[in-house]
Amino acid sequence: MRAVVIAAHGGVENLEVREVARPAAEGDRVRVRVMAAALNRADLLQRRGLYPAPAGAVRDVPGLEFAGEVEQLGGEARAWRAGQRVFGITAGGAQAEYVVVPESALAGVPDNLSWAEAAAVPEAFITAHDALFTQGGLTVGERVGVHAAGSGVGLAALQLARAAGAQTFGTARTAAKLERARGFGLDEGVVVGEEPRVFADAVRERTGGAGVNLIVDLVGASYLAANLDALAPLGRLIFVGTMAGSKAELDLRVVMRKRLRLRGTVLRARSTEEKARAVRLFAEQVVPLLARGVVRPTVDSVFDLAGARAAHSRMEANENFGKIVLKV
Repeated sequence: MRAVVIAAHGGVENLEVREVARPAAEGDRVRVRVMAAALNRADLLQRRGLYPAPAGAVRDVPGLEFAGEVEQLGGEARAWRAGQRVFGITAGGAQAEYVVVPESALAGVPDNLSWAEAAAVPEAFITAHDALFTQGGLTVGERVGVHAAGSGVGLAALQLARAAGAQTFGTARTAAKLERARGFGLDEGVVVGEEPRVFADAVRERTGGAGVNLIVDLVGASYLAANLDALAPLGRLIFVGTMAGSKAELDLRVVMRKRLRLRGTVLRARSTEEKARAVRLFAEQVVPLLARGVVRPTVDSVFDLAGARAAHSRMEANENFGKIVLKV
C-alpha cells in the first residue's frame, strides 16, 4: 500500500510517499480502507523527532485520525461489518491506504459528511469533547475560554460549548480568524499577540470581574499566568497543547486562593480502554449533533498524499483555519 513515510527527522523534505506492507487485522482489530486522513500538530512534531509514536504504534507513518470503509475484520471483531463508513483515531499510521485499529476506536460516519469532512472530525471533536466534559466538567450556563480558537480542536470546542449552553471566549493571533470563528460559536474574541495578559484583561472587563469557569488551553506555557488570572474561583484549567512551550512559573498562591483545578490531558498515549471510553462518549453525544448539523467539521484545505509536504508547510506557517486533510 502507499503511505506517507518519515524518512528521517527534520524538515518537510523528509516526507516521502512509499510502498509499504499492508497491515492485517487480527483479534478484535479492524482494517479500514482509508479515504481521507487529517493532519495534526503531533504529526509535525513526530516528523521533527520531538514526539515519537508510543510503543506498539506505527513509528514512521504519521496520522492520528482517518475516515474510510471497513475492509477486513479480525476473528474476534463483532461491532462492524465490511463496507461500513467509519472514522476513528489511532496512535499512528493513518496517512496510508489502509490502517488497522481496535474495533473500539471506530464510530459510524453520518451520511451527511463527505470523506474529507469525516476525516476532519475524530481527533478534533474527541479531544474537545473529552477536555470540555470528561476532564473539565462543563455544565450549562458556564463561561469557557478556548485558546487557538481557529484550530481544529478550538473550533470543535467552541461548537460543543455553544451546544451545551456555555458562553465562549476565544483567542487567536489574528482578528480575521476570530471573525470567522464567530460562525462556530465564538461569543467574545480576543486577539493575542506577544502579550497573553490581554486575554485576562478582556475576560475581566467582559464578565464584570467574574472570570471564566473553564479554560481549554491549546497553546501552553506562555499563557499560564493569564489563564490563572482569567479563571473564576473554583475554575478549571485543562492543558491540551504546548505550541508555546511546556515550562512556566506557577504562582501557587493564585491556585490556592481561587481553589483552582489544573489538569493535563493527551489522547494519543492513552490505553486502548481509555480511548474506547472517549470514542464511545463521542459516538453517543457528538455524532448525533454532527448528523443533525448542530456542529460541523471545518476543512481548511485538501491535499493528496503526494502533497503531504505542502500540507505540513501550511500548518507550520499557521495559515490554516480548521483542519488540513489528505485525500488518500
